[in-house]
Amino acid sequence: MARGVKKPIEEKIREKREVIAGLKRRIQKENEELEELLKQERDQNLEVLNEFLTEAHLTPKEATELLKAQVKNGIKED
Repeated sequence: MARGVKKPIEEKIREKREVIAGLKRRIQKENEELEELLKQERDQNLEVLNEFLTEAHLTPKEATELLKAQVKNGIKED
């Protein structure tokens, strides 16, 4: 049974480079989407903290000082 015509090495190299370029574009797109998701997560976390501080009538500075004192004393409430 006859085999197909073999591709020249130059064509194989070109094809591999095209595949790699496509994968690089895909990785870049995925990284951009990941960064957007991380930003959304960060924004959600900040919103939760802001709501808590508002309800507790604390400024960010006051909350930071309270947390530092808790960590320094090794006290964690459950």
